[in-house]
Amino acid sequence: MCAINKIVTRSYNTVGGGANTNLNGLEFERGTDLREAFANHPQYKLSGDSIIDRTTQEVVGRLYEKNKLYKNLLEANHINYKNIISKKLLPDDALVVGNTLYIIEKKYQAGAGSVDEKLQTCHFKKRQYIKLMTSLGLEVQFYYLLSDWFNAPSYKDVLDYIEEVGCKYFFGKIPLEKLGL
Repeated sequence: MCAINKIVTRSYNTVGGGANTNLNGLEFERGTDLREAFANHPQYKLSGDSIIDRTTQEVVGRLYEKNKLYKNLLEANHINYKNIISKKLLPDDALVVGNTLYIIEKKYQAGAGSVDEKLQTCHFKKRQYIKLMTSLGLEVQFYYLLSDWFNAPSYKDVLDYIEEVGCKYFFGKIPLEKLGL
């Protein structure tokens, strides 16, 4: 696999992070998003919200951030989320590859705080996304991209729980094969 050569970071990123990535993943830190990661990837390019393989020129995926998931995917398919769930969930990043919707929530923390408890909501959120995507025939994968803070022994139970309920987590980068690419 190819690497992302450069990640564009927004000015509010104060925790650092490198501009280089490994050979087989998408790496993005606080202040960056999946769109930027693909835009700077040597194997893929973006055209609007479409991810295009640079070699074959085929569309291999489509991005839906925040409200675009509702406007460009659900509403475009005449689906009113209010008829399915009671409150909108806004993903940090969402990607459709094949028949799978990948929800990516980024959680960064450098000290004890409220994010600790938010990690335990992945099962509920995945369930809500599954309800939304059923009529489109899309499977749902729910991923956390976590800062190294959560790699401490005190998070073992919650990390185990995330996996037990069918969600996944990654530290610092998500391998391309985990996104169906």
